Amino acid sequence: MIDLAAYAGLFLSALVAATILPMQSEAVLAGLLVAGGQPAALLIAVASAGNVLGSVVNWWLGRFIERYADRPWFPASPDKLARAQDWYRRYGKWSLLLSWAPVIGDPLTLVAGVMREPLPIFLVLVTLAKVARYLVLAAIVLNVM
Repeated sequence: MIDLAAYAGLFLSALVAATILPMQSEAVLAGLLVAGGQPAALLIAVASAGNVLGSVVNWWLGRFIERYADRPWFPASPDKLARAQDWYRRYGKWSLLLSWAPVIGDPLTLVAGVMREPLPIFLVLVTLAKVARYLVLAAIVLNVM
């Protein structure tokens, strides 16, 4: 039986985890995998969809964030923003394959928006990275059980 609340909770935790807000979706996915009762492939698909959508939110924010760089509440100094842009220029779109990584992944998706990375390319690379991360996590969790 499909538990819509479990899927909704997983989707929301994955979405929020991909934004710049602190949240961990891996624990939710691992808990649902250990609990059983839901197909692992569907859990991975839901977590991936939520996480990619959260990254798209970051990308979208990045498209408009520079216009607020002179505001006192802006979260990054002009120097930090310039360094992030230089880093993205150096490594380019392929750096989005690291969007799964803790600490750097979420800001990387935001900088991709600042750098005007085309959305279709962004989606392909980020989706590959996010799905791969959840597949590895599921393989680890299910093999440990």
